Amino acid sequence: MQRASSLFSADQRQKIQETVAQAEANTSCEIVPVVATASGRYDRAEDVLGLWLATIAAVLVWTFTPQAATEKGDWASVSFDWGLVALVISIVVAFLFGAILGSKIGWLRRLFTPRQQMADEVAAKARQAFFDRRVHHTSGATGLLVYVSLFEHTATLLADQEVLEKLGQAKLDELCQQLTAGLHAGHPTEAICGLIEAAGKQLSESLPRTENQSNELPDALVLID
Repeated sequence: MQRASSLFSADQRQKIQETVAQAEANTSCEIVPVVATASGRYDRAEDVLGLWLATIAAVLVWTFTPQAATEKGDWASVSFDWGLVALVISIVVAFLFGAILGSKIGWLRRLFTPRQQMADEVAAKARQAFFDRRVHHTSGATGLLVYVSLFEHTATLLADQEVLEKLGQAKLDELCQQLTAGLHAGHPTEAICGLIEAAGKQLSESLPRTENQSNELPDALVLID
């Protein structure tokens, strides 16, 4: 699974930071780009794969392992059922193997995770980042969070009150669609920079930068693993 910290080179991070600074030079909006490796734990795939592999292993061992037999009428002898031991071991090993596969292979985790759950997790983590990164705490309520979650292949924009009133949710959705299209094309740096430039242009008209306004939030790309 692609990690946010390894997706961008130092030059690409610098390019995004410079794009943020250029966009904010003409608007009072504070733009904060955040890229996360994943927004949720999604352990359902581990349980489902582990259960299925354990069931298959149990059926195979039970089918192909000969059962222990005792002599008729002999109650003095004690037999040891190696087939039962093999059955238990196979179930445990198969379940652990399935759990590891479910935790390590991204497309398997997505396969067994409902899309709505991923959307809810992204929305929750975006809101958390909005407050943790103090995007909501600008003096003019002009913060804009650009949040990208790699595992879920989902992006979202969260705007503070003033930005939302000036641009409107429809324009934010349009900008988000632009970002999503660029990410889908496999060019994350260009997609994020293009989105920031477009947002900066829109915001420079509705929220122009005021004289002597200070830069309240860092311009650097935030990476969350």
